[in-house]
Amino acid sequence: MRILAIITGKYGQRHVQNIRAHGPSQWQVEVWEAPAVLPPIVDYPEEFLPPSLPPSDLVLAFGEHKGVAELVVEVARVTGARAVIAPVDREEWLPRGLARQLRGWLADIGVTCVTPKPLCSLTETHYNVRRHQVEYDDPFIAEFAHHFGRPKFHITVDPNARVITAAEVVRDAVCGCAHHVAEGLIGISANDAEQEAGLLHHHYPCLAGMVKDPDFNDTLMHVSGNITKDQVGEQIQPYKEVAYVIPGKLSQQT
Repeated sequence: MRILAIITGKYGQRHVQNIRAHGPSQWQVEVWEAPAVLPPIVDYPEEFLPPSLPPSDLVLAFGEHKGVAELVVEVARVTGARAVIAPVDREEWLPRGLARQLRGWLADIGVTCVTPKPLCSLTETHYNVRRHQVEYDDPFIAEFAHHFGRPKFHITVDPNARVITAAEVVRDAVCGCAHHVAEGLIGISANDAEQEAGLLHHHYPCLAGMVKDPDFNDTLMHVSGNITKDQVGEQIQPYKEVAYVIPGKLSQQT
C-alpha cells in the first residue's frame, strides 16, 4: 500500500515514525510537510501544493491547523488516492463542520474519507464521531486499521500470582502509545492494570486535546485514555480479585 502522510509538526512526525517502525515492510510511506501558514479561506489549493506528489492509495491528514483540510481534496486528486484518514484529535485542528464538509467533498470525487474522533477509535469497520460509531467500507483504510487505530492487546496473566507476565500489541495506536503501555504493564497486578494503563497512556504523552470537548463532555485525551483502559480491562477481568463484604464479618476476596 502506498501512503502519503501530510504533516505540519511534531504530532504528524511522531505518527509517521511509528508507522514506519511498526507497519508492514511492504508499505511505502511518503511525507509531505504542508505550509505552516495558510489564509483563512483557501480558494485555490493547488497554489499551495508542491510541483509533484507521489502516487498514493491512502492519504493521512495529520495537519495541526484547519487550513490543511482544505488542501486534502486536491492532494487526493493529484496523487490518485482512493481513501483518506483525517483524524480529529483536537477540535481546533479539524472542527466538526469542516470534517463533515471534507467527507462530502471527497465523496464527490469517489474518495472514501473517515474522520475518527479520536484517531485511536479507528477499527477495520468503524470509528467514533461524537458519541456514536460510524461504519465504513474501504479496503485501504481497513488495511491500515488492521495495524493502527484502536489499541488491542493480548495480555498473559499468571493465574496464581495474578500478575501480568506478557503483553503483546495486536494493534497499536497510530502514535505508538500501545507499545509504551504494553511495556509498562509487565509485572503489574491484574487489580492495578487498568489504572496503570491510564497513567502510562497520559505519560506517553497522548497528544489529543486537553480542552473539554462538547461532543463527549470530556477531553479527547481522557476519551483516548479510556479506550486503552477498557481494552486492558477486558483482558485482565478474569484475574481480578473481587471483594465481598458480609455484614458483621471481615471482607473476603476471591
